[in-house]
Amino acid sequence: MRAIWNDTVIAASDDTVVVEGNHYFPRDSLTEDCFTPSTHHTVCPWKGTASYLNVVVDGAVNENAAWFYPTPKDAAAEIAGRVAFWRGVQVVGADHR
Repeated sequence: MRAIWNDTVIAASDDTVVVEGNHYFPRDSLTEDCFTPSTHHTVCPWKGTASYLNVVVDGAVNENAAWFYPTPKDAAAEIAGRVAFWRGVQVVGADHR
């Protein structure tokens, strides 16, 4: 799977975990220079507190377009150390052109 924003691959992995229709990529599969920290947080009753990252490509910023659970609840343990995307980030199969 690949995560793409502004025609740039920002994450790629054959080891994603799908939860509620979202592919969670291993943190080490991210192109680190395409991300900056965000202070935004949300709470999910069964997953826990989510932290966010801004996606940055060629100077364009997509605020809070990536999220992760630093310490997910037990029910969501499978997404520990993983990041998911939204806000226009395309998640496609590796063979998608």
